[in-house]
Amino acid sequence: MIHPLAGIYAAAVTPLRPDFTPEIDSIPPLMDFFAHRGCHGILLLGTTGEGPSFSPEERAAIFRAGIKGRETNPDIRLFAGTGTPSLSETVALTRLAFDLGFDGVVVLPPYYYRKATDEGLFAYFSELIRRGVPEDGSLLGYHFPSVAGIGFSVDLLARLKDSFPCQFAGIKDSSHDESFVRTLGARFGDDLVVLNGTDSYLQLALENHAAGAITAPANLISPQLRAVWEARLRGEDATALQARITEARHIMEKYPPFPPLLKALLARKHGLPRWPVRPPLEGVGEAALEQAWKELDGLI
Repeated sequence: MIHPLAGIYAAAVTPLRPDFTPEIDSIPPLMDFFAHRGCHGILLLGTTGEGPSFSPEERAAIFRAGIKGRETNPDIRLFAGTGTPSLSETVALTRLAFDLGFDGVVVLPPYYYRKATDEGLFAYFSELIRRGVPEDGSLLGYHFPSVAGIGFSVDLLARLKDSFPCQFAGIKDSSHDESFVRTLGARFGDDLVVLNGTDSYLQLALENHAAGAITAPANLISPQLRAVWEARLRGEDATALQARITEARHIMEKYPPFPPLLKALLARKHGLPRWPVRPPLEGVGEAALEQAWKELDGLI
């Protein structure tokens, strides 16, 4: 059985105007782009979408634009990044996403509090789920400790899943940790929806019960990721294709962070506007862009 949330998701960039405000009208066409390149779904305002850089009002406008974009792509699934250090703000954003019709939310732990205990995090997510997630809603914890400074232990995941077996659907795993990938599969099997965040581990994750992936490079390589996902369903070996995906991912990792590089490459490769990133992020330099373009030739 394939879980309803399984598949390949683009952690979408966020279109911005030159004054760094969201370019709302560009979101539906961007969703069309992803829908026609093999994405099962889209995450709006994750890390790649610069989510923490936007106010609640800006996030709400972006969420509404996402719903509008789904009018022409009714099969596309939508996740909203709603995590903030503020419990009340996260509840409000999460409720809004579900009220609008999103399929799920992806929620960082309260990242300012890097020494929060599992007990404190359980209390935070319990309150969030009770107050913000409907009975038929799906929340994915966003595990990205290298950036957020805090993540989910396996025991915390198990406790949340036991307490909220339907609403706590699973995890977006951006740990970049092969051992954690295997541990999730061994501990939870298919009971926890795991969407991997590291393209170079996609095949490994699928072999360890992951349901798919949400990644930044999916902005550019979603057809290749979709091919690996489908090969797994058919029981076929995708090692050669995975190797090319891994190569592309490793090249992109040489030019951090992802948002400015991806925006520049989307413009260069596909003719999308060259959207800026919001400070404190900076645009990718032209020399770095040219070098990345050469190295990625034939891979994206």
